[in-house]
Parts: sequence; structure tokens; C-alpha cells
Amino acid sequence: MASLDGKVAIVTGAASGLGKATVEVLAADGAAVVVADINRDNAEKVARDLVARGYQAVSVGVDVGEKEQVRDMVGAAISEFGRLDILHNNAALTSADVIGRDRGWTEFDPSLFERVLRVNLVGYALGAKYAIPHMISQGGGVVINTSSTDGILSSLVRVMYGASKGAINALTRSIATQYGRQGIRAVGVSPGVIVTEGARESVPADTLATLNKHNLTAREGRPEDIANLVSFLASDKAGFITGITIQVDGGLTAHFPTYAEDLAAQAGA
Repeated sequence: MASLDGKVAIVTGAASGLGKATVEVLAADGAAVVVADINRDNAEKVARDLVARGYQAVSVGVDVGEKEQVRDMVGAAISEFGRLDILHNNAALTSADVIGRDRGWTEFDPSLFERVLRVNLVGYALGAKYAIPHMISQGGGVVINTSSTDGILSSLVRVMYGASKGAINALTRSIATQYGRQGIRAVGVSPGVIVTEGARESVPADTLATLNKHNLTAREGRPEDIANLVSFLASDKAGFITGITIQVDGGLTAHFPTYAEDLAAQAGA
């Protein structure tokens, strides 16, 4: 268990899915948390539940693509808890209407791509812009960015999403390089197929089963797999880890593309 006693964390996209799991683990490990999400009501509910369990938590409604709202989000953490040690940039534009239109470069909509980049990339940079000066003034901190397997591997769909996630990997390296000697670490966390409640509701079971055939682990990915790593990376135990993006994908990116087929062939031999 990572000790985050005395630390203050912001998690964006924290009202559901990976963000919700992460903010719960950070709170349980001792951090005071700011539950930030564009869905203000759900963010407030998550924060209220954490407080009821004895943790320190507040909620903030924020569209991370809007500069003033990101500035105010960071300000809320400082105002409420007096410092900021951890910024977990996790929010992403993944609504069904966006993903359904994210198909290929010959038919992409430039205005939609701008929206994707505004949230998935510029939003992360804005978080760093406003959080890092506070972290430097208090002696250090860590920026943790949610990337994706889509940022290093390509598929036939989600091309705009993948491009934004690839850029996040570069952003992580850049933050680590620019501010490392001022006490700032930056690390990326790249989930593979993580089965959240939302995924179970929106992705057909046979599609999830097909994707999970390519994992090297004997089970599917869970939200706590990401949350536990984020908590460790946010702790002093990870003090020598910076400038990299860590794959949390059950080995999905560790093998040849024919793995599932080879495994099936061996079983039938």
C-alpha cells in the first residue's frame, strides 16, 4: 500500500470509470482528493460518498478544455486543502457520438478532431500549466497522465483518439524533462482493455471476449489495476520514476499480433 498521508490530489474524469476507481484508492491511501468532472452532479455524489466513509474530498465541476475552468479547479484544491501534490489528468472525450464518428482519416471531421484534442490533450496541458507552479513552490509534485494502448498501436477505428493519446506520451516526457530538476515528476499510465461498468454496458460481450483473448493474463483488466498503479506512482516510493508511460494492459502489447490465433492452434493440436 502506498502512503499518501498529507498529500492532495486532483483527479479529472473522476465521476465514473477509471477516474472514480482511482480517486477512491487515492483517498483510501491517505490523500485528500478533488473529484473533478464535467458531470458536476456525479462528481458531487462521489465526493459525498468518500466523505461519508471518513475521507477528505471535495468535488469540482470542470470542462478541462476550458482554460478558466481548469485554473479554477486547481485553485479549488489550493483553497480547500492548502497545497497540491498530485495531478492525475484522466478526463477524455469518449462519448458514443464522438467514438462513433472516429473512423478514418479520409472522412474525419476537423472540427470534431479539434474537440478531441481540446479535451484529451490541451486539457492535460492546461492542468499542468496551472498545477506545476504550485507544486514547485512547495518543493515538488507529480503529474500522472492517462494515455492508452491506442497511443502506441493503431486499429481501424478511433484514429483521432489514438493520435491524441500518442501526443499525451510526448507531453509526459516533456513535462518530466522541463521540470524534473524543480521537483516535478511526470508519468503516463496506459490502460489496455479495462472492463469498467460503462464498458460492460456499451461494448458487446463477444467484443470484450475477443479483445481479452489477446491478454497474457488469465483475467480481464479491472479499474483497480489502474488505480493501484496511479497511487503507487503518486507516492514517494516511486520517486525515481519519471518521463515514461507504463503499459497496464495484461501483456497485450508484449506479443506478436498472431498470439490469440497461435494459442487456439496449440489448443487444437
